[in-house]
Amino acid sequence: MFKKIALATALLAGLGTVHAYKAELGGTIAIVDPDNADTSTGFGIDGTYYFNSVLVKNDPYNEAAFLNRASNVNASLSYIDYDHYENTIFNVGIEYFVPNSDFYISGNLGQVSEEEEGFDDFDTTLYSAELGYLPVPGLLLAAGLAGYDNDIDDGIDPTLRAKYVTRVGQYDMNFEAGANFGDLDAYNLGADLYLDNTFSLGLGFADSDVKDSDVFTIRAKKFLNQQVSLEGSFNFADAGNVFAVRGAYRF
Repeated sequence: MFKKIALATALLAGLGTVHAYKAELGGTIAIVDPDNADTSTGFGIDGTYYFNSVLVKNDPYNEAAFLNRASNVNASLSYIDYDHYENTIFNVGIEYFVPNSDFYISGNLGQVSEEEEGFDDFDTTLYSAELGYLPVPGLLLAAGLAGYDNDIDDGIDPTLRAKYVTRVGQYDMNFEAGANFGDLDAYNLGADLYLDNTFSLGLGFADSDVKDSDVFTIRAKKFLNQQVSLEGSFNFADAGNVFAVRGAYRF
């Protein structure tokens, strides 16, 4: 299941000096080009609701929720259908920044459903939980557990993750890294350069000890106005490539 191609997403909204929002809805369309099947399309939808209004100030608009330490609940659904194979991924999660402190808690629960012609349906439950700390503004350090469970196997691994939004020279940048250890060793790295508060260019890389699982990502994000945004990404992998476009609306 770890070799399957997942749809990539990202991008938000805003122009102006101060703007507030409490929710975001997004939709993704992807072209999937696997090595051993015909090119096909996929789609994804996602939503986030913030417990308190998020203010967009003189910072990168894409990082407004993180810099505001905005607690939220979120959900996403993605679907790919190609060469007699269907993959549906559903996820719900929560991020909670403990008030009047520098502590952070998150949790996620999801399911991957795989349907292939001539085989029984195969479902895998995914779950994770984290405890984090923000030692300085813009920096999150988190540790937790991530697990999976299906009819064949189950497992749970410790995780580490970091996110840092900071000023580098005259530009804001976002740095992210994460790792799993145990039954499945995996890691991911990413960075985004904000040319201004509305536009960013980014790179990402992910790999694991599963054969042919490395993915290299090139991405760009643009906020068209205070509510609407667009994102494009190329994901290059040994198993195939994905080009995705996502639009989102904040309100």
